[in-house]
Amino acid sequence: MSLSLRDQLLQAGLIDPKKAKQAARSQHQQRQQQARRPEGAPDPREEAAARAAAEKAQRDAELNRQRQDKQQQVARRAEIRQLVEQHRVARVDSEQLYNFVDGRKIRRIPVDAAQRAQLVAGRLGIVRHQGRYELVPAAIAERIGSRDPHVLVSLAGAPAAPDDNDPYKDYVVPDDLTW
Repeated sequence: MSLSLRDQLLQAGLIDPKKAKQAARSQHQQRQQQARRPEGAPDPREEAAARAAAEKAQRDAELNRQRQDKQQQVARRAEIRQLVEQHRVARVDSEQLYNFVDGRKIRRIPVDAAQRAQLVAGRLGIVRHQGRYELVPAAIAERIGSRDPHVLVSLAGAPAAPDDNDPYKDYVVPDDLTW
């Protein structure tokens, strides 16, 4: 009768009896666990490992999405900065000021008569750039507003149609009033 591989290795002295008993015990435990589990039932350790892998993949996907959002935000800011710096209207030293509303505050910017007319007509817009207000052409202001609406401060468009129920609809207020 031929000896098992384990017995042959023991006789040859390649493994010691203690390790052979430990290997036999672990094989026996695995066989018993498989016998206790119904056929086709998943191993709880495998399920836990699969759940952990799925959670890690979900966490990694969320972190990757956040990283991409930050990169897109930085790219949009760079585009806005480039648009403003390339297309801004030169500042003038004038005592005439154009007043506009930014949030809940009234701000002012020095303009000359031509710039005031263009602002009122909607050919120029006001954008917030690096803590200052800049005048840019209306087309550029719309492009900036599409990238980040918080940067666009003021862009005069077509006047809104008066409401039919408005008692003051017959009284037109001019847009070019100087405050």
